[in-house]
Amino acid sequence: MTHVVVAGGAGVVGSAAVEAFAAAGWRVTAICRRPPPALPGVEHLALDLMDREACAAAIAGLGDVTHAVYAALYELPGLVAGWLDPGQMETNRAMFANFLDPLVEAAPGLRHVSILQGTKAYGGHVKRTMPVPAKERWPRDDHPNFYWLQEDHLRAAAETAAFDWTILRPQVVFGGAVGSAMNIAPVLGVFAALCAEEGRPFGFPGGPAYLWEAADSRLVAKALLWAAEAPTAANEIFNVANGDVADWHRLWPSIARALGHEPAEPEPLELAAWLPQRAEAWDRIRARHDLLAPPLSRFLGESHHYADRVMAHGGKRPRDPWIVSTIKIRQAGFHACQDTEDMFAEWFARLVGDRILPPPGA
Repeated sequence: MTHVVVAGGAGVVGSAAVEAFAAAGWRVTAICRRPPPALPGVEHLALDLMDREACAAAIAGLGDVTHAVYAALYELPGLVAGWLDPGQMETNRAMFANFLDPLVEAAPGLRHVSILQGTKAYGGHVKRTMPVPAKERWPRDDHPNFYWLQEDHLRAAAETAAFDWTILRPQVVFGGAVGSAMNIAPVLGVFAALCAEEGRPFGFPGGPAYLWEAADSRLVAKALLWAAEAPTAANEIFNVANGDVADWHRLWPSIARALGHEPAEPEPLELAAWLPQRAEAWDRIRARHDLLAPPLSRFLGESHHYADRVMAHGGKRPRDPWIVSTIKIRQAGFHACQDTEDMFAEWFARLVGDRILPPPGA
């Protein structure tokens, strides 16, 4: 039986990957501190990837693993400033090495490893503009990035251990995990609930409009499942996105209605400052609706900072488009897509159904 180990199995992409592989009949081991989705065929291995000795001891027991997905991530508080921090880069390199090195030793049948990068690979966080659409064939952008540290380690290990690899670069990822570093869907849900609590109009809190692309975590998980066995995915890098383009201002009315609000006029608001001040209001909402959601600080993770960034809060003029080409992955045989407007409605409905968010308009 094929056996995949997913590092970061409770995160926004990792949890979706666990579900996708389990639904396809794979045996799944999810490495994460908090439990992953409770599904048949899924085993949980609680492990701190910063602890090299603990990783070596625990991963030694995974001798029958055939595939691996690395979806773990370390971010500093405040998020954005950490993207250029050498210590943050080194931590992410070390975590990946702590996972991969003992796995290579323990699992002689390891056939494929997938890792995640993102569109910061094209340098958008260190320069204002980027030619569009961004393509995987471009030379590596010359800036410090833990992506390069992990990629170099992966390539070197693959040459020695003779496994294949795939690197996925999704655009802005949306999913159901709470407490993540970068998952805006739950942030919008709690923002909507707090607006309802205060009688505040639900206006778009970001800045000027620009074109960008979303990547549903379920779509990314499908790409990971495809890449695990597709010969055309071996030793390749692929951009991944839903397949349409988005503009926050045009999306906002449908987002508002999916969350039980009538859309209001845009009103700039720094969510990273506004949301943490409303921990007590969130506790009242949790108690009134008997939610399973955690307190606000654990609910948000660092994603409220990410929301401000992606929604261009504080921007004085329109951003240039942020678009990647997905031609390469389609030519390689992966054709799944997702309507971004539908994606938001589906994730909000799931978060309500899982008692993470209150009912729309409540």
